[in-house]
Amino acid sequence: MSVEIKVPPFSESITEGTLVSIKKKVGERVERDEVVAEIETDKVVLEVNAPQAGAVTAVSKAEGDVVKSGELILTIDPAAAGAAPAAAVATPAVATPAETPRAETPAPVAVAATAAPARAATADANGPAVRKMAAEAGVSVATVPGTGKAGRVTKGDLLAHLAGGATGPRPEQRVPMTRIRARIAERLKEVQNTAALLTTFNEVNMQPVMDLRKKYQDAFTKKHGVKLGFMSFFVKAATEALKEFPVINASVDGKDIVYHGYFDVGIAVSTERGLVVPVLRDTDQMGLADIEKAIAAYGERGRSGKLTLDDLSGGTFSITNGGIFGSMLSTPIVNAPQSAILGMHNIVERPVAENGQVVIRPIMYLALTYDHRIIDGSEAVRFLVKVRDLLQDPTRLVLEV
Repeated sequence: MSVEIKVPPFSESITEGTLVSIKKKVGERVERDEVVAEIETDKVVLEVNAPQAGAVTAVSKAEGDVVKSGELILTIDPAAAGAAPAAAVATPAVATPAETPRAETPAPVAVAATAAPARAATADANGPAVRKMAAEAGVSVATVPGTGKAGRVTKGDLLAHLAGGATGPRPEQRVPMTRIRARIAERLKEVQNTAALLTTFNEVNMQPVMDLRKKYQDAFTKKHGVKLGFMSFFVKAATEALKEFPVINASVDGKDIVYHGYFDVGIAVSTERGLVVPVLRDTDQMGLADIEKAIAAYGERGRSGKLTLDDLSGGTFSITNGGIFGSMLSTPIVNAPQSAILGMHNIVERPVAENGQVVIRPIMYLALTYDHRIIDGSEAVRFLVKVRDLLQDPTRLVLEV
C-alpha cells in the first residue's frame, strides 16, 4: 500500500509555506525518518520526514511551489526497494555568516569543500533559501567559485557570480525576498505604524562583570561545559528589573494591557534566512549556567536551520546585541506584541570620572526602546537604571538582592 507524505500542520499564525527543496526523485530509496523535503514558512524552515522506508513512486510538487497544510508532496511504496541516490561529491555550503548575540558563539559550520575541479552540485549541502535563489536564477552552485573558509561558497559569491553575467559597468541583480525576510519587513513596519516607540539610553561600566568572568571562567566552563558569556548577565539583570517594573513585561491587546506573570526573554539572532528570536522560558527560574546552555543550544540550532516554531513562539521581552558587529549605539525596534526591547552595544574603553578622578573603564551604551502607549518615560528610565546597577554589582544577580 502506498504511503503519502504531506505538508505538516502549520501553527495558527501560518497559513502557507514555500517548498524550497525536494530531496528525492521517483525511484529513489527513502529511509524511515529521512528528510525528504524542506518548507520555508514566515518563521522557520520545516523539515518533512518519511514516516517509513520505501521507494518514491510519485512527486506531486516542485521546488518553489507555495503549499498549504495537508497537501501531498511525495508518495512512496514501502514494498519497493528503490535505488540509492546517485553519488555526488560534497559541495561547500552556500551561506552568509550567521550571527548570534554572543561574542563567544562560533561562526556557522560549513560543509567541507573538496578540490574545486571535483566539485559537484549537491542539494543537501546548501541552505534552502540560497538553493532557492540559485535555482530561480538558473545557476548551478557547482559553477560558482567559493571565497569563504575552506573554499565554501558564500551568498556574496553567488551574487557576484550572478552580477558578472550582466552587461555594462554598473550591474544589478534582482533577487526575490525569502518568505521569512518578507515577513520580517512586514512585522517591523507594522510595529512602527501602530506603536508609539521611544528610546532611552544609559551607560554601564562592564569592569565588574569582566572581572567576575575572568576570575571564574575556567571553573565555570569545567563544571558546566559552557563558557560564561555576557548575555547571561544581561538576561538575569533584565529579569530582575522586569520584576520591579511589570509594565515593561506587559503587552497591548486591543484596548487592554496584558500583564504577564512569567518572564520569557527572547534573544535576537541574525541568520542567513533573516532575524529570528528564540525564547528563553521562565528566566526567573534559570541560573547563569542554564541561560548559557540554552543560548548555546539555540545558536547551534539557528545555524543549522533546526529552530522550531515552539522555539520562536511567545516571549514577553527581548534583548538584542549589535555590539558583536561593532555598533556603538542603536534604537532597536520592539518585537510585537511585546512592549520593550533592550539593546546591547560594543564595549569600548572610555575616560570616565570616578571620585573626582578621570579613569579609563570599559563602557557599554544601553538602549531601551519601549511602547509609550503603556510605558511612561519614568518607568523606562528607572528600568534601565536598575539593569545598569545590577550589572555594575553582578554579585547581586547571584544573590538575587
